[in-house]
Amino acid sequence: MSKDMVNFEVGQKAPDFEAVLTDGTGIKLSEILNGGQKVILYFYPKDSTPGCTKQACDFRDNFTRLKSAGYRVIGVSKDSAKSHINFIENYSLNFELIVDQDIELHQLYGVWREKMNYGKTYLGVSRSTFVIGLDGNFEFVGYNVRATGHVERLMGELGVEG
Repeated sequence: MSKDMVNFEVGQKAPDFEAVLTDGTGIKLSEILNGGQKVILYFYPKDSTPGCTKQACDFRDNFTRLKSAGYRVIGVSKDSAKSHINFIENYSLNFELIVDQDIELHQLYGVWREKMNYGKTYLGVSRSTFVIGLDGNFEFVGYNVRATGHVERLMGELGVEG
């Protein structure tokens, strides 16, 4: 891992960003927060793979509880809009996905990292979740989270009733 790797912590200011959703709509973090919604921004490796599907379905199944607690759930991967559309349709996802094919947002949040698999080192996305409060500060930071059980643990951390 490089020395200049971004590693955010709870209480730090989240970097503002502009991004494009699957349907081509632009969003901006500061505008969402100013509109009165906290943000759960989660980065995952690839649409429709087993772990990513499990995690997305957990967010889907708990979406109403999270929304009631004032959170807007947004997933991010480097997949194309077409891939996101298929993922949303195949699993009836009820939250938004950001298209980040140039990995700009991944790099801004420090989730594009050196990884190792079968002895080979490569760059890839670290499954990570960030919860951003209305004040723009991180309420939760999780790098290298596990797909299974993550949403349940996150809700416990945030005090959202399961």
